[in-house]
Amino acid sequence: MTFGFAPPSTTSLIMATGGASRHGRLLEPAEWTAAGIPLLRNPREVVSGLHSRHSPVASTAVIAVLGPEEQLVASASFVQRSATADGWEYRNALLSRLRRVIPHDLRRRTPVRTAVLLYCREGDERWTEEDGAWMWGLRDACTLHGLRCGAYITLTREGWQVLGEGRGGRRPSSDSRPDRLGDTAAEFAPVALHTGGGAAEALRRTAAR
Repeated sequence: MTFGFAPPSTTSLIMATGGASRHGRLLEPAEWTAAGIPLLRNPREVVSGLHSRHSPVASTAVIAVLGPEEQLVASASFVQRSATADGWEYRNALLSRLRRVIPHDLRRRTPVRTAVLLYCREGDERWTEEDGAWMWGLRDACTLHGLRCGAYITLTREGWQVLGEGRGGRRPSSDSRPDRLGDTAAEFAPVALHTGGGAAEALRRTAAR
């Protein structure tokens, strides 16, 4: 699969502050690449595992937190439909889910966990303003929750694509049936973290989401 750019639905007005348009905050592909987003070691396994757990359909966002060994710590999915691509709105939606499923790491000097976002949408794999708004929202939500900002992945009828990296595949796609969780997610067993009792309980409640 290739990484390209779809013509925006409206003219973007990118400001010097780093990604403000009249649709809200967004990041363009060059800004995302320049941010030094860490590469996934096994993107296909990550995508397949999240697809099996959440069975996303169009307009579904899946936010996942990975540990240092790329094991899944927590995840949540939700449907987000907006009239415009608004990074502020997406940031708030992501941050709300992160706060529900995992305690923040703001006390750490350096983040040890990474958040990745899988977004199922219509269209092809080329970047859109909506993708840019999700990228901005993911980066900001990670900063506010003490996490490292990880990959942004789109899932369409054509397959999956890690935007900014050029890595992707035909399966899973938004039309494919999820594999059985045990067949694809051996690497994604939730780990027990040394956190407070409330945090551990939150992890137990959300491990299967």
